[in-house]
Amino acid sequence: MKADVFDIIVIGAGVVGCAVARRFVLEGARVAVVEKADDILDGASKANSAILHTGFDAPSGSVELACIREGYREYQKIHHDLGLPIDNCGAHVVAWNKDQEAGLQAIVDKAHSNGIGEVVQISKPELLGKEPNLDGSAIAAISVPGEAIIDPWSAPYAYLQQALANGGEIILDCEVRSGKFAAGEWKLDTSRGAIRGRHVINCAGLYGDLVNRSVLGESAFNIMPRKGQFVVFDKAAAKLISSVILPVPTSRTKGVVLFRTVFGNLAVGPTAEDQQSRCDASTDEGALQALISTGIEKLPALAHMPVTAVYAGLRPACEFKDYQIDAKPAQNWITVGAIRSTGLSGALGIARYVYDLYENTMSKPAHSALSKPVVPRAHVLAQNANRDWKQDNHGEIICHCELVSKREINKALEGPLAARSLAGLKRQTRVTMGRCQGFYCLARLAQLTNGHFKTPVSEEVNGG
Repeated sequence: MKADVFDIIVIGAGVVGCAVARRFVLEGARVAVVEKADDILDGASKANSAILHTGFDAPSGSVELACIREGYREYQKIHHDLGLPIDNCGAHVVAWNKDQEAGLQAIVDKAHSNGIGEVVQISKPELLGKEPNLDGSAIAAISVPGEAIIDPWSAPYAYLQQALANGGEIILDCEVRSGKFAAGEWKLDTSRGAIRGRHVINCAGLYGDLVNRSVLGESAFNIMPRKGQFVVFDKAAAKLISSVILPVPTSRTKGVVLFRTVFGNLAVGPTAEDQQSRCDASTDEGALQALISTGIEKLPALAHMPVTAVYAGLRPACEFKDYQIDAKPAQNWITVGAIRSTGLSGALGIARYVYDLYENTMSKPAHSALSKPVVPRAHVLAQNANRDWKQDNHGEIICHCELVSKREINKALEGPLAARSLAGLKRQTRVTMGRCQGFYCLARLAQLTNGHFKTPVSEEVNGG
């Protein structure tokens, strides 16, 4: 570990930690990100619905709403320069019974009070005119034209890559265990030794409350993990809908969504299952069958579409309805906790919110915004992007389902964000994530990744 002192230490390299690191680096701070896993995005950020929300149904007046609105605005502003994909497909909140229909006007009113004025209620003929494959039992809907679909992994990778390209640092396999604050400086004890910094920002996601307790001695909130399972249908199913199909939400969950992905699939989910474990992202057949049934009930043509994959993600919910972002100026500490299900949408806005907290409440070191920051281009995996297999001399195709080249694999195994596990390699390339789920390419992958992973591919696949 380096002996020098950072301006900012960010704990956690999920999407929020990556966005916060980028914002502080662009503002001229010297930043180190510490992550306990071998790869970034290994916690809550590794599995979600990849929807860029407008905030139309977020709690009015909440920190969450402010961050989603700002995050949405900044993503729309920067995605082109970073080379990030976006599908501005819009969404429909669909009522399937009279009780749900009765709740539509309240959703429209909330959207308007949240500043999303283009949200309107539409009739059944209007809905089916736009989404003719939906089941005819739909009664009415709300049109939300601003909702969009993005890549859940290339975005946070791009945020952190820009931070690193402009002087930030990443320290992986580095778990924070405790810390001491004295004379305006933190000394954090980690699994890789001590690291020193003037300010600490806790973006530890599913472990945010535990980090607060282990370092500060207390936490104002308690993470209560909520599992969301998803079913991914074959790419042929994506043509069945043109927008995101949302349910009328309940007080507890946004409900089961039908959505296309930028990778060319159609997915259904998530479930909402409270649990104690912060790492159990297993799936179960009963929940998956229920999702499939729900999908077919709303979109009957799915009955003829094969399922390509299933997955589950954990959301860092807590006992409160809003994000738990709190500054402790006397200790140079900011907690960014309980970001729940909207972290991908809100990440850039959260980063600005946190920087404003830092600037307005902390005794900060002297630094000024970079005048000409480096803007690296993201490696994009979207179906319609200019993928590597479309380029000259791409060489061997390793994964034929997702058209991943050997050149892409080799590139993902290099640099400060090199994949250090099969899961990390999947997020950077989509290898093994297609129809055969790695049946044909895992042996070749084991050869190419030999010596790169702490757990070899053969052991990881076989549960070794």
